[in-house]
Amino acid sequence: METIRLLDTLSFDSLFMAFNEAFIDYEVQITSEEFRVMLSRRGFDPSLSFGLFEDDRLVAFTLNGIGTFNGEKTAYDTGTGTIKDYRGRGYASRIFTESIPFLKQAGITQYLLEVLQHNTKAVSVYKKLGFVVSREFNYFKQPCSSVSIYSGQLSSDYCILEAGLEQSSDFARFWNFSPSWQNGFEAITRRKDDFKFLGAYEGTTLVGYCIFEPGSGDVTQIAVDKRHRRKGIASALLSEALMCNRHNFVKVINTEIDCECMTAFLDSFGIPLCGKQFEMIKKI
Repeated sequence: METIRLLDTLSFDSLFMAFNEAFIDYEVQITSEEFRVMLSRRGFDPSLSFGLFEDDRLVAFTLNGIGTFNGEKTAYDTGTGTIKDYRGRGYASRIFTESIPFLKQAGITQYLLEVLQHNTKAVSVYKKLGFVVSREFNYFKQPCSSVSIYSGQLSSDYCILEAGLEQSSDFARFWNFSPSWQNGFEAITRRKDDFKFLGAYEGTTLVGYCIFEPGSGDVTQIAVDKRHRRKGIASALLSEALMCNRHNFVKVINTEIDCECMTAFLDSFGIPLCGKQFEMIKKI
């Protein structure tokens, strides 16, 4: 018997088992701890997440993160999957459609997701459900052994010091684009102790920063004041961050496709473009 139910009574181990089964044919598998961190950082709320069960077995699911995006209460697709033997039955669309009344009742006004551009089948499904593309993103990934660490000398006018999330309003002044859901300050705050915060200073004035997650190799945010660019500040920040990396890879997820300076900067470190995503939003 097939039923759609909330996931608030499902154990973490059962959820992780279903997640692994749904993504078993993906190139990269994650550990249970990586899964736990991912859910936490993205704001996973089991009381507003849904699964399709065959009897008591979870065979398809949508894991929703809940938070604020562009000033609106938002549900974010933290992970949608279907176990291989159950694909092609429209379960993901069915779960999404049946979840909308519950999300509306919780005061959510929009649904946000990201999808790989080459996954044309998924993109088509989302468009049929009423999603529209809001932005296009690049993502970058490289083994640490292949990354070229900056060897230049930063001018004595600048220094790299520890910074803090309380400086987030200063950080935002340097952006070329606003961060995606998983890279935003709300997401970082959920796992604040997992991150390293570095600031570049001219005297006591902040002129650049980098937020890095050593456990995952994720360069979450990096930006420099436009008046201080092309002086090696971003290179010095990234090099300092990478010195504390505990992961085998370096990753930069969801930079806006039009930000060519970011693409060129990462290429200079030997961190190549690996793919592209659509950010998509549906008002509900």
